Amino acid sequence: MQELKLLKFKRRKMNTEINKHPHRRYNILTGEWILVSPHRTKRPWQGKTEKNSKEERETYDPSCYLCPGNSRAGGETNPNYEGAHSFENDFPALLTEAPVKDFENGLLKAEAETGICKVVCFSPDHSLTLPLMEVKDITEVVGLWKKEYLDLGNKNNINYVQIFENKGSMMGCSNPHPHGQIWSQKSIPTEILKKSKHFKDYWNENKSSLLGDYLKQELELNERILAQNEHFVALIPYWAVWPYETMIIPRKHYQHIGQLNTAEEKAFAEIIKKLTIKYDNLFETSFPYSSGIHQIPTDGKAYPEWHFHMSFYPPLLRSATVKKFMVGYEMFAGPQRDITAEQAANNLNELSDIHYLKQ
Repeated sequence: MQELKLLKFKRRKMNTEINKHPHRRYNILTGEWILVSPHRTKRPWQGKTEKNSKEERETYDPSCYLCPGNSRAGGETNPNYEGAHSFENDFPALLTEAPVKDFENGLLKAEAETGICKVVCFSPDHSLTLPLMEVKDITEVVGLWKKEYLDLGNKNNINYVQIFENKGSMMGCSNPHPHGQIWSQKSIPTEILKKSKHFKDYWNENKSSLLGDYLKQELELNERILAQNEHFVALIPYWAVWPYETMIIPRKHYQHIGQLNTAEEKAFAEIIKKLTIKYDNLFETSFPYSSGIHQIPTDGKAYPEWHFHMSFYPPLLRSATVKKFMVGYEMFAGPQRDITAEQAANNLNELSDIHYLKQ
């Protein structure tokens, strides 16, 4: 727990040398370390900065299986929805019934896994993405996330609900229509188990929220803050792995999105819009990322130590087309980054809050 205490009680600015020389940073949520090598890239990117050609998309695509009124790949027909809309995935990664039986033979082990997978269409407008949507429409998406989390979490054999979005073909998204997914399942995923341990260890020792105390320190230092309002803060985590990785944290110690009131849902939407506009403006492109909300399991147990949060993992570093791959050392040893969290925060903070397509 020594690392946690250091993060909680040191209230001075970081030594500027940390942005010049290799060092390791500790992730308080997972207990893992990341190697930071800022000397390898003195500036966030060098040489030519490429921009994607501006992609023009129609508001309705008759061939899109997510547009209102169209037939989906599984044969179902979408209703003529006018706002955020969800449905069960036609090709889900998890099924409600699994014929697999638990198996163990020496060092070989398997167990059945069941669940429900859903698709969440953010808008009926095929041409939009979250940064181009109005706050009121993103608020509707947040409300639908909240409803699905509570509804799925109340079902038998659903012990965790993962809300996420893969944006852009670079992140494996097969359809450009604005949408995300929800996978709910019987078991509790590995990343949640890791975070649960560190949340609980800190709670037992300090009787306070790990992320809540971390947020207080970040606000005091003001070195990695990107946007904030009355209810939420967006920042680049001190231990960020991806070049422009970010996190949105509620100021209140909430365990899950279902606890948000109407004003907080709107505030969450405002922060999501501000952050994703910054992303798009960085390289003047529709910025790819994977985002997800981590919150308490839905197994009926109390998790007072948990503090829900939303993370964004974008792959771009130097331009709109050059992706940062996790290869070599990252695959066989541990995560590494060249640009520091502070440098990334400075780059994003220098950008306009108005989307480049509307400037």
